[in-house]
Amino acid sequence: MKIGSVQPLSLSDFPPYTAAIIFTIGCNLRCSYCHNKNLWGDNFHPIDPQEALTFLDGRKKLLDGVVITGGEPTIQKQLIPFTQKIKNLGYKIKLNTNGVNPKCLEELLNKKLLDYIAMDIKGPFDLYEQLCGVAVLPEDIKKSIDLISGSGLPHEFRTVFDKTLLKEADIATIKAILPKNSTYIITQLNF
Repeated sequence: MKIGSVQPLSLSDFPPYTAAIIFTIGCNLRCSYCHNKNLWGDNFHPIDPQEALTFLDGRKKLLDGVVITGGEPTIQKQLIPFTQKIKNLGYKIKLNTNGVNPKCLEELLNKKLLDYIAMDIKGPFDLYEQLCGVAVLPEDIKKSIDLISGSGLPHEFRTVFDKTLLKEADIATIKAILPKNSTYIITQLNF
């Protein structure tokens, strides 16, 4: 498990819970507007996962949850056992993901390790490669959407609306592929 940093407290990332945030190192996408580009590579010394778990163990009376984000957490080979250890400490867990690894997402769901999922939808499927800077299989994104929306867990899908890359019609296309029972959040990058 490659952990870049641990934010000890957030009151806004996992409402209504007080939560710590664990930022994983590495991402399989190269989105130009990414606000966590510093986590793409190994440009800093990773935190020992046991150190992060020890920190969380000591904060059990102060925190309700843990947000696992990145980078992209689902590319971490040790994500599932690490998440199990956090769950064993009694925490609720929110996962932020780009949805390109439905196999890992399905395993996390089958093991009942998640309490909330937030998935980025970069754009319409035909624009993914342009937006992400790498080839992405639309089938993986679709499968992740189906897994999340069918999980019965609270969840949200979200898009960064960069007007230099997307149009209003693209947002309408995204909305059309999302289940009606799902929350969809649009964050405008350029006003």
